[in-house]
Amino acid sequence: MPELPEVETTRSGIEPHVTGRTIERLAVHERRLRWPIARTLAAWAQGQKITQVRRRAKYLLLRLERGWLMLHLGMSGSLRVLPVRTALDAHDSFDIEMDSGWTLRYNDPRRFGSLFHLKGDPARHKLLRDLAPEPLEPAFNADYLFRVTRKRSAAIKQVIMNSHLVVGVGNIYASEALFRARIRPGRAAKSLSRAECAALVTAIRAVLRMAIPHGGTTLRDYVGADGKPGYFKRKLWVYERAGLPCRRCGATVRKRAQGQRSTYYCAQCQQ
Repeated sequence: MPELPEVETTRSGIEPHVTGRTIERLAVHERRLRWPIARTLAAWAQGQKITQVRRRAKYLLLRLERGWLMLHLGMSGSLRVLPVRTALDAHDSFDIEMDSGWTLRYNDPRRFGSLFHLKGDPARHKLLRDLAPEPLEPAFNADYLFRVTRKRSAAIKQVIMNSHLVVGVGNIYASEALFRARIRPGRAAKSLSRAECAALVTAIRAVLRMAIPHGGTTLRDYVGADGKPGYFKRKLWVYERAGLPCRRCGATVRKRAQGQRSTYYCAQCQQ
């Protein structure tokens, strides 16, 4: 599933191609995404200029002259910038064709993505209004994490993946950050000291900031706006390395199921 680095890579990849461009046509090829694409959307978007591209959590927000387009990549979605006349591939869901002769094409084999048009402030939309702080912004800090973990018995990995507490820390990056912070993924969140919370905040930021320039992590479906996969997989310390030596101490990396997701860790390095 595309996480924050993959979505941010997509945002920065499409931004120079779409900002300031007018939508000549929004062509819907497959309406059946996670929520069906509204039949009124194409007519509403046509003729509007795209003035800004933003990201909130794992949502992409294209600001138009009279509202917003809000996109989510789902589990397998990708956005690519292509010449308008490029032939369609299987699973192409829609095209945002621009006056430049280029199109923003969305492909989604599993169809868990979404596309909405909003007329008001996107921060008030039901999918965004309850989201927590961004992990790369000042509001997410050691004091905040220490405070929100005090009464939580849930495993710390599950806590940092909870979008009501911090957004965008997906499964891969949670495992990697906990390894860097030397914290066992299954520990009760409330057991962390303030120093450990500070170390984890630093580790989360470091992992995400490293992943973004590498285009995120491609394990299966994800590609960026240029059609290339993310290369951060080469930098992973523990994720999908079960049975291999820990890159830090040489002990065997372990794997366990946690919250119906795979968790990777080093029992010697992480306490």
